[in-house]
Amino acid sequence: MRPYWRAFAGGIVAMIVFAATEAALPALLKLLLDGSFVERNPRYQHLMPLGLIGLFLVRGFTDYAHSVAMHSVATRVVLDLRQRMFERLLVLPTAWFHRHTGASLISHFTYSSNQINPIITTSLVTLVRDSLTVVGLIGYMVWLDWKLALVFFAVLPAIALIIRAVSRRLRGFSHGMQSTMGAMSHVVDEAIAGHREIRVFGGQQHEAKRFAQVNVAARRFAMKTIATSSANGPIVQGVAVLALAGIVWYASLTQQLSVGGFVSFITAMGLLLTPLKRLSNVNEVLQRGLAGAASVFELIDAEAEADAGRTRLERARGHLRLEGVHFRYPGAERDALAGIDLEIHPGETVALVGASGSGKTTLAALIPRFYPLQRGRILLDGIDLRDIPLADLRANIALVTQHVVLFDDSVAANIAYARPHTPEADIVRAADAAHAMEFIRAMPQGLATPVGENGARLSGGQRQRVSIARALLKDAPILLLDEATSALDAQSERAVQAALDNLRRGRTTLVIAHRLSTIASADRIVVLHEGRIVESGTHGELLARGGHYARLHAEPAKTEEGQT
Repeated sequence: MRPYWRAFAGGIVAMIVFAATEAALPALLKLLLDGSFVERNPRYQHLMPLGLIGLFLVRGFTDYAHSVAMHSVATRVVLDLRQRMFERLLVLPTAWFHRHTGASLISHFTYSSNQINPIITTSLVTLVRDSLTVVGLIGYMVWLDWKLALVFFAVLPAIALIIRAVSRRLRGFSHGMQSTMGAMSHVVDEAIAGHREIRVFGGQQHEAKRFAQVNVAARRFAMKTIATSSANGPIVQGVAVLALAGIVWYASLTQQLSVGGFVSFITAMGLLLTPLKRLSNVNEVLQRGLAGAASVFELIDAEAEADAGRTRLERARGHLRLEGVHFRYPGAERDALAGIDLEIHPGETVALVGASGSGKTTLAALIPRFYPLQRGRILLDGIDLRDIPLADLRANIALVTQHVVLFDDSVAANIAYARPHTPEADIVRAADAAHAMEFIRAMPQGLATPVGENGARLSGGQRQRVSIARALLKDAPILLLDEATSALDAQSERAVQAALDNLRRGRTTLVIAHRLSTIASADRIVVLHEGRIVESGTHGELLARGGHYARLHAEPAKTEEGQT
């Protein structure tokens, strides 16, 4: 809240004034009763109405002022935290996303961050305003009769113990609710993404049961929270009423206070019950907000990608060399890559082939440093990749994968994603080279046509050609192609393959493919098996050897790619 300290301080001042008027009310009541009705003093009879009007005008203004000020601060704090979360999300390492579901991350932005708002607008206001009100009223009670006030003080330790016990329970329930809401978002996200599979394989009942389990769990936590919070107020008030009963009994015996004084004391006691109730119930909101804040700051404080490189790199020539590269995924039993030595010359096209799990995709992922290298080194133009700033390294790399990612924007915006202010003529040239303009021109709005969520309005081949146009427009010297044609029909594959031929021209290209017919023209084919290079050569040379590549070539033209 530090950047908004002025509004915050103004709200605090308004709360202090508002709390002071609370203690002024029973004081005015004493003057009204003793001065106007007992002593019949004309001065009090004329001034008291004006005093009451002035008091409530001050209360109304300060109540409005602190409410607006605190809500202004709270909404700005939530805005800042969401922005910081999103910016952190953009620099987290790839491995971090493997440990967290997309739905749970989304819940941080929609649910967890919203729980922080009431900490300021409700909890903080209650803690400051009502605490000051309680202090003011108790001070006034002590000033009226300290002996009667001691009776009330006797119950304060019991009230504190009750609030502490309730606080612990509410904190636990809030954490449980956070986890349950993340699980619920995950189930819904999977049901949306897999709606076709659910229908075809008859999984409606199973998914409904999964959702019912997390839905019931969410209700259970909500009811536990409500039950605990609801019981807290009556218990605290019950203890306070015991003190009130003792005060009435003692005052009736001693009869030391005037009528106005006694009514004023009882009024102050009565006014104490409402802020005490709010203070005892504030834990529900506070603990829920603190649990939400813990989730938010867990994301904000997550460690970003290591980026210690200081050797600037403008446009690379594209000379790659891998020396003794080892890599193992966390929890894996063996290395995904075990001692890879490979040199790729500028402008050369090298294809990586091998069975699922051989390490092809892992090797390609190490080039843009999606994962930190564990042993060995990878050099680009003689510079260790770890010495190059990530922004410089990735500016020299273009990526086209089987699972194309398009953004819910126009065709032109997706093609020009790496260069947002590119002239339309350059976008058209890139789309032409990618054989995409033929279908773009047929669209109602041409390049301005929205593609929908992840390109839902385009076919697989069209989406692939848009991604190739995006890579062409970036004009990076290094190109990574990961199964770029594996999911296409024959006609789409021919168009995409022609576009890829244009894309590869003059670039250092690393191709990953299971469909071996698509890599026959590669300058060199590298065969991987269990994380090691077992063969290397041209298509004809490897077939003539009759080794791993020949056996793969003899198998059905395509096998499904597994996760490497």
